[in-house]
Amino acid sequence: MKRVLVFGAGLVARPLVRYLLDQPDFHVTVASRTVSKAQALVGERPNGRALSFDIASGGDTLGALVAEADLAVSLLPYVYHVRVAEQCVRHRRHLVTTSYVKEEMRALDRAAREAGVILLNESGLDPGIDHMSAKRIIDRVHGGGGEVVSFRSYCGGLPAPDANDNPLGYKFSWSPRGVVLAGRNDARYLENGRTVEVPNERLFATHFLTWIEGLGDFEAYPNRDSLPYIDLYSIPETGTMYRGTLRNLGWCDVMQKLNELGYFGLEEQADLPGKSLRQVMAERIAWDGTGDLQTALAAYLNVAPNSGVMMVLEWLGLLEDAPVQGETTLLDVLANQMLPRMGYRAGERDMVILAHDFVARYADRSEHILSTLIDFGIPGGDTAMARTVGLPAAIAARLILEGEIRLTGVHIPVLPEIYEPVLSELTRLGIRMEEKTEPLEG
Repeated sequence: MKRVLVFGAGLVARPLVRYLLDQPDFHVTVASRTVSKAQALVGERPNGRALSFDIASGGDTLGALVAEADLAVSLLPYVYHVRVAEQCVRHRRHLVTTSYVKEEMRALDRAAREAGVILLNESGLDPGIDHMSAKRIIDRVHGGGGEVVSFRSYCGGLPAPDANDNPLGYKFSWSPRGVVLAGRNDARYLENGRTVEVPNERLFATHFLTWIEGLGDFEAYPNRDSLPYIDLYSIPETGTMYRGTLRNLGWCDVMQKLNELGYFGLEEQADLPGKSLRQVMAERIAWDGTGDLQTALAAYLNVAPNSGVMMVLEWLGLLEDAPVQGETTLLDVLANQMLPRMGYRAGERDMVILAHDFVARYADRSEHILSTLIDFGIPGGDTAMARTVGLPAAIAARLILEGEIRLTGVHIPVLPEIYEPVLSELTRLGIRMEEKTEPLEG
């Protein structure tokens, strides 16, 4: 019996747990702060167990739980992954996460190798499927004697077209606070040999339109620092390296103005609770009470009073007389205004888009390669986000326990011994990249 310990029972856990429970001779323990959520995932399956566990106060319990398993999957917030990883190394147990590798995790590489275990990170969608699908094409180009001279990649989790019914074109399939926090990042990418630095205050202003076949135009803006992926993907020859986020039209203009207004701020303001949302907005633009607030706000933002931006700010309730509840940062004020307006209703579908755009050059030709994944949620079932984040991690866990992945140390899935079997299994499950290759002139 192979024993898997899953930490966390949140939004992406169900497909992962179900996949592992369906494997012969697997036993799955789900440890969650809210044991009812863990029990809902396990159900009545005889090879499953739910238990209450809070890593913030787990103490010695964490090590004891890890010691009972053969492999742990951490779906906890990334700040806890290293704590789990340290126990995995100590007890010689494997680990899978879906989060970016931080320096503290990377520092465990030698110890993990000496312990004979793999700490496999970035095994979800983005990061995860993006790495695997990109590296498969890059390795194929290199194997054919070619060079990748341009690489662009875009990913977004969005409402399906039939559920896209709010003016921001977005609904939450994960933490609203996390979505807004992501808007605080700076970005950097390589464009035709030139490094482009994008400070946070210009992040959403640095967007452009990109077309996805079968779906139409979307906004793309840069996702953090793209330059390390030149080395991670082993394409030193490339002149363009761009990783971007996809959103529906209109998102970037609104988020840019919200950033300019300071609504991404994390500074504690003890006097926020009790103020009205309208008062907060008035203070943001130093309105002196002369004339109309809407008119003054439009002038401050340099937009028309009847613009789409103004319509969304009003739709979000940021000009209402309703009081701020208990939030003490402007970011939380914004996130809490978004949440009740931008959730999925029963029966609605989400959608995941992942698109890679390559230019490959060979001695006798050049090619344009498009590789696209479009996946839709199942009404009343799993979301596309849950499937595309949870299933790659579940598959990787199975492959490690069955001995198909024998690597040790800290890894992300950019090696063929990881990405080939994971992508193959994802295809069997209906999650696949569709490729199109066209010759380029000159």
